[in-house]
Amino acid sequence: MRRRKKLFAIVAALAVLAVAVGLVAQYNKESRAAVQKTPPSVPVTVAPVVAKTLPVRLIAIGNVEPFTTVAIKARVDGQIVSVHFKEGDEVAKGALLFEIDPRPLAATLMQAQANLLKDKALLDHTVEQEKRYKDLLQKNFISPDAYDQVKTNMDSAAATVRGDEATIESARLQLEYCTIRSPVTGYAGKIAIQQGNLVKANDTNPLVTINQVVPVYASFSVPEQHIPDIRKYQADGVLQVQAGFANSTHPLIKGKLSFIDNTADTTTATIKLKAEFPNVDKALWPGQFVNVVLTLYDQKDAIIAPSAAVQNGPNGQYVYVVKPDMTVELRNIKVSRAEGDETVVASGLQVGDQVVTVGQLRLAPGTRVNVGKVPQPS
Repeated sequence: MRRRKKLFAIVAALAVLAVAVGLVAQYNKESRAAVQKTPPSVPVTVAPVVAKTLPVRLIAIGNVEPFTTVAIKARVDGQIVSVHFKEGDEVAKGALLFEIDPRPLAATLMQAQANLLKDKALLDHTVEQEKRYKDLLQKNFISPDAYDQVKTNMDSAAATVRGDEATIESARLQLEYCTIRSPVTGYAGKIAIQQGNLVKANDTNPLVTINQVVPVYASFSVPEQHIPDIRKYQADGVLQVQAGFANSTHPLIKGKLSFIDNTADTTTATIKLKAEFPNVDKALWPGQFVNVVLTLYDQKDAIIAPSAAVQNGPNGQYVYVVKPDMTVELRNIKVSRAEGDETVVASGLQVGDQVVTVGQLRLAPGTRVNVGKVPQPS
């Protein structure tokens, strides 16, 4: 009897254990099914939408040009007897560059001076003769025709003297042309004709070309549709321009817009502009290519979103906005312009919105996300 009771108790315990194991297995199965029905969160990086002042700028590739280019040419024929500079030298305004043999022109000047002395002596004689004949005319000792002839001789001699003086001035000027000086402060290029060579006045090829680089210009072109805005904001004040080099640590060089071409280029639909830079440190050199930034005005309270957050879709541009429940919403936006890593949004976003900058490819509207590090607005 005892053995039966003990066996029954064992069987009952095993039955209870089997039921418990079944319930636990069923619970685990239901739990796994529930987990499988809940999709995992997508890890993303977000950034806030902010409002700040951002300049409205036009960016272009420019070419540095000398402020002034002077082609030095001889104004008289002769032989170059001396060169007072080297190729590439910086020459000051008024500095002596070349000397042409002055002896032939000096002889011409001396001859003109001698002719002047001779003709002045002749003029003095005719002046005295005119005085005598005038007195005789008043006493009716000579005819008026005789006096007129003497007066004509005096006037002719006076004209000859004035001609001699003009010849002397021309000869003196030609002699001065034997000394060639720099008309500007700048840098000399290659010397085309060396010492000892003969030169001709106003020859086709210059002796040397001098470029003035302080200050200096940078020419660049922008689309012609920006002409009204450029002229509008230029009328309000000087437009600031910055120039820099690609992959360079040199700070941006500041200048100002100085020229707007009077005709747009019909082949490229652009307008040519020039900016003037002080270039005191001579960082800009003629022929260099530079990145030019023309600032039109500062836009205040612009809605700024990271450029990395903006995506292109069939209906235009959009961003993913993280909602308070940690799901995302696809938001269509209108972009005003992009400034590097920042995009100015015309509509579709508000200050404080959190937009996804990394991980958009795995997102769809309503996807739950796991937000990583959030950059702070600058």
